Amino acid sequence: MLLKVYGTPARERRETHALEALSGRPGIPVKIDGVGTEDESWSLFKDPGQWSLASLPGGSDAAKRAGAILQTLHASDPSNISNLSRGMDAEWVDVDHASTMRRLARYRGRVGIDAELYADVAAVPPPEASGPLPAHTDPTPEHFVVDDDGEMTLIDWEWATLAPPEWDLSKATWLLGSQAGPLAAEALQQGYGRMLGPIQLNRWIVYHAAMRLVYEAEQRMSDHGADAYAQTVADLRQAAEIANP
Repeated sequence: MLLKVYGTPARERRETHALEALSGRPGIPVKIDGVGTEDESWSLFKDPGQWSLASLPGGSDAAKRAGAILQTLHASDPSNISNLSRGMDAEWVDVDHASTMRRLARYRGRVGIDAELYADVAAVPPPEASGPLPAHTDPTPEHFVVDDDGEMTLIDWEWATLAPPEWDLSKATWLLGSQAGPLAAEALQQGYGRMLGPIQLNRWIVYHAAMRLVYEAEQRMSDHGADAYAQTVADLRQAAEIANP
């Protein structure tokens, strides 16, 4: 069994609604019990396993299975999940992209981005976004959990909403590629059945990496030094070189 405790009852409600809307699809956690009140908010899930996509050796087959889970998710009926929020469409992405770049300018010194790199990053156009579909929004390698029988589950659905499918696909591709290398990232896209072009993929990576840096800089109460952000900044630099030819 897996016990998850929430910071607020709203998070339990959001996750429970998403799981109910997507029940029966591959990779969806199975909720056994739970409570969502002001006094206590928790869910008990069927044990998804102890391994993750980030920890599996090699991982090409597992990466393909992760891509297939995302593809099945995006093919789900959006009407079942639409009341989680208004969703994120192309206009939302454009507005949030501009806001993210302005906020990144505020923290660039703290996270180790010099003026030249920031200029390159800020010059990258917003990524192209398709119409919103059911999305996880945070499909990190750690969230793809595998049990001893090889069954894969995508956990942590409290931020599920409607979003461009490129959001999930690009974020999963970026983070898996950063941790496990380009072959694993390619395998994930093969499992999904769609290969994002290098320019569009890296425009999404610039956006995701900038969001991560802004979030971490705003959440940390003290300055941990630029080394704490080094990998994300390196990914940002590499993506900006490809995204803005």
